[in-house]
Amino acid sequence: MKPLCCAEGRGLKAESYSLLSRPLLFALGSLPFLGLGMAQNASAPDNTTDPLWMVGIKAFLVVFGLLTAFAYMTLIERRLLARIQIRQGPNRVGPDGLLQPVADAIKSILKEDIVPKAADKVVFWLAPMISVTFALLTFGLIPFGPKHAFFGFDPWLINLDVGILYVFAVSEIAVYGIFLAGWASNSKYSLLGSLRSSAALISYELALGMSLLAPVVLVGSLNLQAIVEWQNTNGWLILYLLPAFALFVIAGMAEAARTPFDLPEAEQELVGGYNTEYSSIKWALFQMAEYIHLITASALIPTIFLGGWRMPGFLTAIPFIGGFFALPYLWMFAKIALFLFFFIWVRGTFFRLRYDQLMRFGWGRLLPMALGWFLIVAAVVAFKMPLAVLGWLSALALIVFSVYVVMGARSSQPARRVVRPGVGD
Repeated sequence: MKPLCCAEGRGLKAESYSLLSRPLLFALGSLPFLGLGMAQNASAPDNTTDPLWMVGIKAFLVVFGLLTAFAYMTLIERRLLARIQIRQGPNRVGPDGLLQPVADAIKSILKEDIVPKAADKVVFWLAPMISVTFALLTFGLIPFGPKHAFFGFDPWLINLDVGILYVFAVSEIAVYGIFLAGWASNSKYSLLGSLRSSAALISYELALGMSLLAPVVLVGSLNLQAIVEWQNTNGWLILYLLPAFALFVIAGMAEAARTPFDLPEAEQELVGGYNTEYSSIKWALFQMAEYIHLITASALIPTIFLGGWRMPGFLTAIPFIGGFFALPYLWMFAKIALFLFFFIWVRGTFFRLRYDQLMRFGWGRLLPMALGWFLIVAAVVAFKMPLAVLGWLSALALIVFSVYVVMGARSSQPARRVVRPGVGD
């Protein structure tokens, strides 16, 4: 197999460039119209309280908070994985290793930036910027509290009636960064890694979107704040849509390229995956985008299924806890931290899947289960059945899944060898 930089591969490269540039230019060209739509939505009665300067302050806080969280998530994950694997982890730079992210950032910035000679320079630089930019744009819709809870202003950046659709649209454009990185590197290893990474991400995006159709149909809105308010009236959606919650968590791990779905960087098969030829700050940007996707998924899960920024309902009846600890930011950050710890725990527990197992699990298991559960929820809503029906169905699904796991674990155990005395001596 000849490399793509040879004469026979130039025609394929030129044709691929034209095919890739059309949807990318369409997506970039649609950004002004998206901003216009956001500006029109901002003039709605729900958003008239926030002036432009406050929107800018909140945007700065979101970007600064995500970048800081990314830096220290690397330290937290390395320390937690070290505890799971019974070792120390980073503890040399600064008191108890707290300055390790700062040292890593300085190292990434000052390292030599190597660009392959045959690479497409413009696209090679553009790919990590696309990944980081569209990863940051997703977090602005997350509501962190009730209206006027941020010093008299709204604790969210933008409020869209099609909020979930916006999240999917923006996150899908981030896939271009992965594919363009492998293609622009002009390396068959990077190209192969980007192709199968894009295929895996798009495949699990179907199951992810199908799992969210159940809460959208039940609540009757795509607005994240409307979903949170519905849960305040009727109870958390995890009580009625437990299968959708489980499917969303699993597909969210795959979308964030977390273990056991971290096939974009399968070093034992592809050297380094789509970012093999990247170094210095550009490589760090890809890692930044991955962690930002992880933080966004950890914020979307409690927003949609666990009541958002609200505390559990049974705690509100307790006088001291219900009054003093009813802080929206406290509960939202606690729920985000819980799922971040869960994702790290899964990484330290499970092995990486093979690519065929990854695709078979996404298309053969997750997507059919998400579609089947959506049809059940749609039937319950269409026939106007009580919400208790979904609660009982969720409990039944939990029992069936538990029995399936237990029976599968027993069947996978190796048969014990019976040794008879005197035989084989």
